[in-house]
Amino acid sequence: MRNSEMEKLQGLVGEWTTTLSDAWFLEPPGTEIAGTTKITWLGESMLAMHTGLGEGDDYSETTIVIGRSDPNDEYSVLYQDDRGVCRRFEMTFDGTRWTMSREDPDFHQRFIGEVEKDRVRGRWEASEDEGTTWRKDFDLTFERA
Repeated sequence: MRNSEMEKLQGLVGEWTTTLSDAWFLEPPGTEIAGTTKITWLGESMLAMHTGLGEGDDYSETTIVIGRSDPNDEYSVLYQDDRGVCRRFEMTFDGTRWTMSREDPDFHQRFIGEVEKDRVRGRWEASEDEGTTWRKDFDLTFERA
């Protein structure tokens, strides 16, 4: 039987075209990187999100696993990428707003996404001063494939 709180994420399941844009680290300004994202169920109580962006030597992959602690009434996210980076995020999702955030010693980071039926418009932000000020890293848009 599927976890009822995880069932609220069903609208994210599927295949998406993904665009990374407006990144401070990409030159020239206006550069966009295309990719794909696939979100699938892992059993009845977790989701796996696999994203590939770019091509050739500039190709990168990330994997996110979304789960939940029922006793604590909270979602939790594990993130890893092909650089060997591993992170844990807290997550909220109310059907129209999706957030992931972490407050770790190296820096604070958050994703803020506006969820529509066939589109998620999101942005990743970072803070080097424990959340006092934030800079946008990049926009990340998902369009249902």
